[in-house]
Amino acid sequence: MKVLVLSFLGISLFSSAVAAQSSKQIPPGIRQADKATAQADRDIPPPLVHPRGQSPDLRQMAEELARLAQSIPMQVAQVNHGILPKDLTAKLKRIEKLSKRLRNDLTP
Repeated sequence: MKVLVLSFLGISLFSSAVAAQSSKQIPPGIRQADKATAQADRDIPPPLVHPRGQSPDLRQMAEELARLAQSIPMQVAQVNHGILPKDLTAKLKRIEKLSKRLRNDLTP
């Protein structure tokens, strides 16, 4: 009788363990989605890096931009005294163009 009870208990424990394992299985669709996500992560190309020699005048543009920007406060002070320098708008436009060009050359 003890053998029968022990064998019944063993079989019931074994079947419950098998049932618990089968309920934790991952459906194939989720596995495929995980694999596709992992593959997509590996396929991302590296960011584009501009070669250093592509735009040798970056330093010159930056120096010109700094020089122009330093002259603006003096001219704005003249505007406050009622004098409008004729090249102020041209300098501001040049500053804008230089800054856009530098930004485009430096960002990937």
